Amino acid sequence: MALPGELWAELTMEKRIFCSVLLFSWVVYLWEAFLARRQRKVYRTTTHVPWELGQIMDSETFEKSRLYQLDKSTFSFWSGLYSELEGTLILLCGGIPFLWNVSGQISGRAGFEPEYEITQSLVFLLLATLFSAVTGLPWSLYNTFVIEEKHGFNQQTLGFFFKDAIKKFIVTQCILLPVTSLLLYIIKIGGEYFFIYAWLFTLVVSLVLVTIYADYIAPLFDKFIPLPEGELKQAIEMMAKSIDFPLTKVYVVEGSKRSSHSNAYFYGFFKNKRIVLFDTLLEDYCALNKEHSEGEDGEDDDTKPKVKMNSFLCFFLFAVLIGQKELFAAFGFYETQPTLIGLMIIFQFIFSPYNEVLSFCLTVLSRRFEFQADAFAKELGKAEDLYSALIKLNKDNLGFPVSDWIFSMWHYSHPPLLERLQALKDVKQD
Repeated sequence: MALPGELWAELTMEKRIFCSVLLFSWVVYLWEAFLARRQRKVYRTTTHVPWELGQIMDSETFEKSRLYQLDKSTFSFWSGLYSELEGTLILLCGGIPFLWNVSGQISGRAGFEPEYEITQSLVFLLLATLFSAVTGLPWSLYNTFVIEEKHGFNQQTLGFFFKDAIKKFIVTQCILLPVTSLLLYIIKIGGEYFFIYAWLFTLVVSLVLVTIYADYIAPLFDKFIPLPEGELKQAIEMMAKSIDFPLTKVYVVEGSKRSSHSNAYFYGFFKNKRIVLFDTLLEDYCALNKEHSEGEDGEDDDTKPKVKMNSFLCFFLFAVLIGQKELFAAFGFYETQPTLIGLMIIFQFIFSPYNEVLSFCLTVLSRRFEFQADAFAKELGKAEDLYSALIKLNKDNLGFPVSDWIFSMWHYSHPPLLERLQALKDVKQD
């Protein structure tokens, strides 16, 4: 009977690559499932308010948050299992080369011969994102109209949900397809140093999207208005001025038409920073309630572009690996090596171990930044205000304050509530 090592040695390089990708994908999934199981155990067994929170969280809110997070965790388990099985079946059944061939047939019928690789790539991308949207739709519907509805957060109607989903898909394609076509063209004509030009292009695109998002993209989805003049706006502007924060505008986004969750964020770069407050966060603010109906369109945090600035190394390694025909053969591309497929194979599959390590490092770094931000609030004498704000946000969003330490370390980019409150409490007592 052959040993695993002997069987591995008998495999071709293409099979080794394919098996390694598949194996690593399942290792990551099982690790995530293990962490989620630990956290679900916390949800099930922690049925009473911890003594540290006895004075700031009532038992009713604690129980609501526990049940909400338990439902979300169970949902994530099943949706994650489906996603992993779907991805595995796509790889095993040759779904990627099949879709590429279908894309070639469609572009060919439109008069574009095989040499029009960029056109075929765009058709492939459109079909792939459409497939992802359709297969993910039932899960999104269940999450919105069952889980979020059950726990009192959903504010959407079914008609609004589908209208919003279609709009997001169209806007995404209007951005994704032109950007991808230009990126593929740059790679094609860039010569030996194409990875530098590709990196610069993606950097410029990211900065442009951040700049135009609020004025041209966000208004397609949500209404937002300038924060009305008054005590709150003056306090925000005075605070920004006191710390030399280059604040240009303060908006209120109409998040309440989707969900009753509350949040706030800022975005922008250089001397153009803007603060966005969810209207659910300010629902008791009288001036806002009076003027809200007269506002204009706005934005939502769910549609914020997520910029990844780690692209230089990725493009450099892509330039090194793109000539390896074994990579394409491992995924069913024996005769052709399309650039888009190469990007997908290398960025999505080959870089998976690197991406997992990087993701964890960024999570650790983000937590550190959050603690630094809290420390900065202390220096400004705002520890007590931040303390109460964190409690309010946790209560409004039914956040569960107790976490398994491994789950927290791996997933939470923000420090757990108890850790942040303890740090602020020490200063308050001082």
